[in-house]
Amino acid sequence: MAQPDEAPLIVLVAGETSGDNLGAQLISALRQRIPQARFAGIAGPRMVAAGCEPWERAESLSVMGLFEIIPHLPRLLRIRRNLIERVLAERPAVYVGVDAKEFNLRIAPRFKEAGIPTVQYVSPQVWAWRQGRVHTIGRAVDLILCLLPFEKPFYDAHAVHAEFVGHPLADQVPMQMDAVEARAKLGVPTDGQYIAVLPGSRQGEVSRLSPDFAATMAWLLKQRPQLRFVAALASDSTRKNFEAALDRAAADAPTLRERVTVVNGQAQAVMAASDVVLLASGTATLEATLVKRPMVVAYRLKLLTSFLLKHLKLFKAPFFAQPNLLAGRQLVPEFFNAQVRADVLGPAVLQQLERADREQLVQTFTSIHETLKRDASARAADAIVDLLVKRRLSV
Repeated sequence: MAQPDEAPLIVLVAGETSGDNLGAQLISALRQRIPQARFAGIAGPRMVAAGCEPWERAESLSVMGLFEIIPHLPRLLRIRRNLIERVLAERPAVYVGVDAKEFNLRIAPRFKEAGIPTVQYVSPQVWAWRQGRVHTIGRAVDLILCLLPFEKPFYDAHAVHAEFVGHPLADQVPMQMDAVEARAKLGVPTDGQYIAVLPGSRQGEVSRLSPDFAATMAWLLKQRPQLRFVAALASDSTRKNFEAALDRAAADAPTLRERVTVVNGQAQAVMAASDVVLLASGTATLEATLVKRPMVVAYRLKLLTSFLLKHLKLFKAPFFAQPNLLAGRQLVPEFFNAQVRADVLGPAVLQQLERADREQLVQTFTSIHETLKRDASARAADAIVDLLVKRRLSV
């Protein structure tokens, strides 16, 4: 493969833990192809460890929802202004938005207009809601790097340059994960049935889901007193929030706290240790798919955000859970807002625990895993290098 003939500065802007993981892997892959490259931008700890100079920390962009962003606007606008000024001053070889789509796609046109190649790594769910954005995205960036296979045909149909690179999670998660081994790793009893509980990674998300998840666990214990639970929380603050909800729910199920093991992180091991996963919608549903466990998916937004999505008909996709989207049919149950309550989630978990087609479900999940396993970071790096080389040759 041809190489850019200078020591380029590559600016990457990531938000949250998932973007930090993607960015770190992309930096490693790009460094193999362009050893002389320098990296800088908005970075999390993994990106910094991979050699990215942090102009700002990735967690500063971690905001969810249409209206939840309002209190954070002054800070975000300051970060945005400073970033634009610095990128235009330093003129990197390429600007790569790593997830953080709302932030990156709003500023990418400024850089593209200035002659700086722009890439968005992880497509917005433009195929799911506000589909008209596809034209704006095409004007904003030179290249979209897609993690999901159905995204590229959507962009192709609108004449937007996109490449399907696969999903890095599919490269990382083993094809088979043993439940007993995972339980031993977590230090919990290896016998019995386990429900994994993952109420999300963001504080707001955990606040909205924890009461209903805890109530569901209490409901399940009334039906199956021998069930065990293992919960994964992303941070000390979200863990404190979740454990407070557990304490409140224990009033209806006195044995609840002794049947629950709560850990920080280790989401993949927690899923692997389980028979069924109860979790928040998002990337975690893809991870549960790759771990190949039945699941029940919940999605709760603030009322005003939910009202606008529903009544303005902004959401177009038939599903929001990743396994259902990837299969094009409902493989696992998913519940939204008012449906997210114990008397709905509890029976759904039991149905997944007892589903007769579990082996067939595992086979479908395996097929999805094989489709997504493409050495994504290497493919993404190749696509970026190709863009740089073509840009240099066209000048």
